Amino acid sequence: MNSSASPEQRGSTISVLLVEDHQTMLWGLQKLIDSERPRMIVVGTARTCSEALAAAAQLAPDVILLDLDLGGVSMIDFLPELLANGLSRALVLTAAHNAERLDLAVRRGARGILHKEVSAEQVLKAIGKIHRGELWFDCATMDRVFGQLLGARTPARVDPAQEKHASLTARERAIVSAAVEHSGSANHVVAERLFISEHTLRNHLTSIYRKLNVTNRLEMYVYAIRHGLVQPEVARPRQEPLSGH
Repeated sequence: MNSSASPEQRGSTISVLLVEDHQTMLWGLQKLIDSERPRMIVVGTARTCSEALAAAAQLAPDVILLDLDLGGVSMIDFLPELLANGLSRALVLTAAHNAERLDLAVRRGARGILHKEVSAEQVLKAIGKIHRGELWFDCATMDRVFGQLLGARTPARVDPAQEKHASLTARERAIVSAAVEHSGSANHVVAERLFISEHTLRNHLTSIYRKLNVTNRLEMYVYAIRHGLVQPEVARPRQEPLSGH
């Protein structure tokens, strides 16, 4: 985590915390925002979830500009905690176009959604609007979210299972599929199939277990089959007991 200014030093300047795990993108955003001094300034950067939570609590930035996927960890789950200081507003900058995930981010507290193909001018304009208490959504999101609100006669009921599924990253879904397909294999075998280390696999599994509210691979297997998280051909009958945790 890097920080460059204390709350006392900022004055009326819009303070921005950047949460992004791609170094080139992080560097570009920092240069872009700092070019707007003294109107706005980057007060900190974070490349992991733990760094982001610590920076948000310590710096209390006006705007948190964040990617939703940090190395396979979904920041959607941590949006309420990021905003717990009561001062920060979240602006999502993402390459994802999954409507369910983006809607979930809005429900968890995001004030705006930007896609990474937008212009630099739009990024700066969105930061300013979010800081002023306005919202920033593209036309599709605006029509979907607010159209539903205006057209609904009764509050929409959120399917808990669908909310869980939407919180999974693409990488986590791939891991669930591989773990089900190789359900009789040990963790190191599944890791080899995915071209990742066993340690990385265990970290992903821990995140998946928490999101799906299961405790081990057997429960995850049952959940995945029951809720259709994997394709039918993947969920083949098991010839031996599940291995690994």
